[in-house]
Amino acid sequence: MSEENRPLFSCSGVHVFIGEKEIVKGVDLAIPHGEIHAIMGPNGSGKSTLVAALMGHPAYTLEGRVFLEGEEITALSPDEKARKGLFLAFQYPVAVPGVTVASFLRAAVTARRGEEVSVREFRKQLLTRMEELEMDAAFASRYLNDGFSGGEKKRLEVLQLRMLEPRFALLDETDSGLDIDALKVVAKGINAAAANGTGILLVTHYQRLLNYVKPDVVHVFIDGRIAHSGGAELALTLEERGYDWLEQQAAMGGA
Repeated sequence: MSEENRPLFSCSGVHVFIGEKEIVKGVDLAIPHGEIHAIMGPNGSGKSTLVAALMGHPAYTLEGRVFLEGEEITALSPDEKARKGLFLAFQYPVAVPGVTVASFLRAAVTARRGEEVSVREFRKQLLTRMEELEMDAAFASRYLNDGFSGGEKKRLEVLQLRMLEPRFALLDETDSGLDIDALKVVAKGINAAAANGTGILLVTHYQRLLNYVKPDVVHVFIDGRIAHSGGAELALTLEERGYDWLEQQAAMGGA
């Protein structure tokens, strides 16, 4: 496959297990450069398990193959995948008392680039990105996610996305728990990352985020599989009709 036709991110034959239990039951994805793909589906369908396993979460066993710009990264550890340019925004970010946001981000940026970043350059970039996300400069001195509200945690995830400038980002329900103002700010950060060349695979339950982040493709995830794919309008149909109509279509041979 030529460079220009090669997808930015792809996976094939992906099955994910927790112990003996199969959660993801065969997923194939190919996401070109410059595209945003959304995954929607009912609770418990395996959406979050899929993105965590693609990143290499140790709780899961992944079978299949994962590629980033044509390079197979399936067997790499999470930190190796991150250095290659794969990024995961967590649904439930953890607190790290004693480590400031600024210290964490500078270490992460240094690891991503493979070289030390100067304090002056880092601080300039950090303040610019924080201003984009309407975050007070004092936020950088707080301990990582310690005592943060849900909205603050999600803004920090998007701040990491903007600072690290990954090649491809897996965003797991970045919109959960956000009020409308915070949602708009987070969406602005996601759109800015995409405009800068980062590919996006976005897991969400709700159409409301997709009012601000327009996906090129929407995939519907049901029982560990992609049951249906379509354009951005598919999310609107799901909002109106729910997921039952797809299951009924499948039973009738129409999906």
